Amino acid sequence: MEQTLKKTIEDAARSAMKSREELTLSVLRLLMTAIHNREIEKKTKAGGVGDLTDDEVMAVIRSEAKKRKDAVAEYTRGGRAAAADKEAAELAILEKYLPRELADAEIEKLLLPLTKGASAADFGRVMGAAMKAIAGRASGDRVGVIVRRLLGGAS
Repeated sequence: MEQTLKKTIEDAARSAMKSREELTLSVLRLLMTAIHNREIEKKTKAGGVGDLTDDEVMAVIRSEAKKRKDAVAEYTRGGRAAAADKEAAELAILEKYLPRELADAEIEKLLLPLTKGASAADFGRVMGAAMKAIAGRASGDRVGVIVRRLLGGAS
């Protein structure tokens, strides 16, 4: 049986602990806590079963990565380079567990059929379909810019 993403993360944390990689261990512990919290949420809502699928674990990782990206931007804007560097290092660790993001050209190729015959007024409908088609392989911000451009609106 193939190892789950959650188990891979737990093994990586164990390895980081043995090799005394403080930052990696810290980031993976925070990630495991976020996964555990999402499992508790799921148990509460579903009434029992709380194990997350790999896709759900991936969503948690994306969420944590987005927090780091936002923090890097805020710290950079605030002139706090050291804090921005720390967040960027944490982001790099999280990105090891995410699939490669699609290039803009690949996103555009996937979105062309969805935007055919649509206007700027259809942005919401097209974005919903676009995010399903992209399936987490690109950020919503990037997809939104490309959808706007394809619909003829300003990016």
